[in-house]
Amino acid sequence: MTDTRLRADRVYRFYRAGDEETLAVQGVTLELAAGEVVALCGPSGSGKSTLLACLAGIDEPSGGTVWIAGERVSGRTEAERARIRARRVGAMSQSGNLFGHLTVLGNLRLAQSLAQGRDLPDASELLAELGIGTRAHAWPDQLSGGELVRASLAVALANGPSVLLADEPTGELDETTEARLLSLLRQRAENGAAVLVASHSQAVARAADRTLYLEDGKLA
Repeated sequence: MTDTRLRADRVYRFYRAGDEETLAVQGVTLELAAGEVVALCGPSGSGKSTLLACLAGIDEPSGGTVWIAGERVSGRTEAERARIRARRVGAMSQSGNLFGHLTVLGNLRLAQSLAQGRDLPDASELLAELGIGTRAHAWPDQLSGGELVRASLAVALANGPSVLLADEPTGELDETTEARLLSLLRQRAENGAAVLVASHSQAVARAADRTLYLEDGKLA
């Protein structure tokens, strides 16, 4: 029996501006199982970032339902979604997920404090795995583009998530660092997480167990 970690059923997200309506996500249905790495591909503007935000509970879908580890996320208050996300989801957005007034290590410890005492990875070891152990006490504005990406991913992994949703995590990385990061994501999947990576990178697609293609807000 498949250990489903994430399930989305006919998820829609639309935005209205005056009389105009933009359909960003149109009826997406998908499942992610524990242990798999899935690539979400598609052109810029296809709705990948919007879909990931809906799956993570950062944004509320206009229609449809999302479950994380059997717990319904959609249709709940923002505070309830945040509590589920803190316990179950690691989310990394293109804009980053670091607070500027905290060091890199401080950001990780904050994420772990919200996870309510679960068995969590060692924050310093996680930074070392990502090759930024020496930057633990740096402020976000002191990081290079590649360091900032890896620090943001470290925050997403800090709560030992059941589901990891990463938006373009390798966009600022060289090939060697990208390969190292993909190896880390594979390790997290082998430890029981379900991993969904939105990316334009061919290396990400090759490393994934399967690929989903989003175009005009619909899965092809």
